Amino acid sequence: MNNLDDFTNSGHGLIEWLSEYFKNVDTYPVKPNILPGEIEKQLPESAPLKGEKTEVILNDFREKIFPGITHWQHPGFHAYFPANNSYPSVLAELIMAGLGVQGMKWVTSPSATELEKVVMRWLQIALGLPAEFHGVLMDTASVATLCAILAARERVSGYEINSSGFQDRKLRVYCSAEAHSSIDKAVRIAGIGSNNLVKIDVDDRMQLKADALEKAIEEDLENGFLPCCIIGALGTTGTCAVDPLDSIGVIARKYAIWYHVDAAYAGTALILPE
Repeated sequence: MNNLDDFTNSGHGLIEWLSEYFKNVDTYPVKPNILPGEIEKQLPESAPLKGEKTEVILNDFREKIFPGITHWQHPGFHAYFPANNSYPSVLAELIMAGLGVQGMKWVTSPSATELEKVVMRWLQIALGLPAEFHGVLMDTASVATLCAILAARERVSGYEINSSGFQDRKLRVYCSAEAHSSIDKAVRIAGIGSNNLVKIDVDDRMQLKADALEKAIEEDLENGFLPCCIIGALGTTGTCAVDPLDSIGVIARKYAIWYHVDAAYAGTALILPE
């Protein structure tokens, strides 16, 4: 793509193609009927040395890539969660891709920073959170969980682990046996270790047992461990179970443990007044 006219014409064509796709998405199979490796073997072994014309690239996409797409927007797609896209969000992504904004801090994009602050304030009001709550947007729920565990780690160590390492501290993190695998990954990345993630039993509704949680905390304290963080689930990935968040909160406050609620699945339901 060598000039603005090419970009404009190709962009219009892509919007028209997407419109047709949205119109006909229910006519495609939800999951492609292909075998592993079918897409890969159609692609070159190495990257091309020269760029290709846009129509060639788009034709490759239609013939080689599109047949291997799982259609998350299909009305018959019932795996995982619905993919969060909509007509406005697609156009918003187009704008952001075009602007190429880097929103690391205020000076790199004042609008990005201040818009984020306003949106977080909207969410705080919509979710009924106390006025002192503040937040930032994360790219994924997994990163949000990791950041929460890192913050809990620093709080329980008096903000020393970042500078001095763990020393002799034996930290523990607690969650439901049904909690998302991102928690397992986060404790490893945070240096706490998989063996220090305590999975608490669930009841017949797949909800964390609060009494089992308190018992695990008491046993850890007796054995010289330092409770670092409790993670409650507001909608687990496997069963959509909601842990007894109030009861967990009481325990967290009793033992002064950082309490993180993973609301990646059902948290948005709190916007509804009922």
